[in-house]
Amino acid sequence: MARIIFAGSPDFAVPSLTRLIASQHEVVAVLTQPDRPSGRGRRLTAGPVKVCAEKNGLPVYQPVRLGSAAVQTRLTTFAPDLMIVVAYGLILPPAVLALPGAGCINVHASLLPRWRGAAPIQAALLAGDRQTGISLMQMAAGLDTGPVFALQQTDIGAGETAGELHDRLAELGADLLARCVDPILAGALRPDPQGEAGVTYAARISKADALIDWSRPAVELERQVRAYNPWPVAETVLDGERMRCWRSDAVADKTGSALQGLLPPGRIVAVTNDGIEVSTGCGILRILELQMPGRRRVTAGDFARGHDIVGKLLS
Repeated sequence: MARIIFAGSPDFAVPSLTRLIASQHEVVAVLTQPDRPSGRGRRLTAGPVKVCAEKNGLPVYQPVRLGSAAVQTRLTTFAPDLMIVVAYGLILPPAVLALPGAGCINVHASLLPRWRGAAPIQAALLAGDRQTGISLMQMAAGLDTGPVFALQQTDIGAGETAGELHDRLAELGADLLARCVDPILAGALRPDPQGEAGVTYAARISKADALIDWSRPAVELERQVRAYNPWPVAETVLDGERMRCWRSDAVADKTGSALQGLLPPGRIVAVTNDGIEVSTGCGILRILELQMPGRRRVTAGDFARGHDIVGKLLS
């Protein structure tokens, strides 16, 4: 039985922590980021990993950073054999990486070396990747540069959103970790260095990335809508109000081809039972589900039936 420190913060990490709790090993401590203000009252709120840890009676440690000698001394007291990191959100300095006898393992949501970095799920969708997966990596000083113990590939579904893919990959990562942790501890599974070919980086996303640029092709805008669902949610402006676009579809038909080049990008060209059709830099984007400020999410067809919007320009 190994002594394991688990480091993680958001929902993505919870399945992996749950599987470790159910294993023969002992989770001696859970590292997670400090509580954050949340909601209208901006009250300090525990993250999903902390909630899971406390529910299972595990000690929780929430340092602001890991670089101080005091924090590192505290980690030493747990005498870990292994540290497992899943979407923790803090950089592990060399002293922490070297602390466990078997090192630190990261569950990363891409097929490394493709999409190293903070937002690999969104990056895969934005790029139109057909496959993604999970990498189980030995952590090193660089950004997701360590050697890889195992990969698990999965197809990206047509129309799959970041939220849906996130949930699938979280479970896939937990399964891969559960299969590999014992062979890693026994020294029976050795990591292979990442190749230099095919390295790409997934930058951290922000709310500013969500604004729709209607001069871009419809296929790229559809990917943007999928990648930013459920956060930060792709948005545009209709009649001076922010309109959030939750689901969409790139349309390739004769109508779109005939209109191409005749209308400015962002023009609402038609309303159908399926949605609201908007001209883009190349093709038509059909908005399927939207949300206006202070309102609930509705199908675009339902919204259009109560509003005269054909011919209006989204910006």
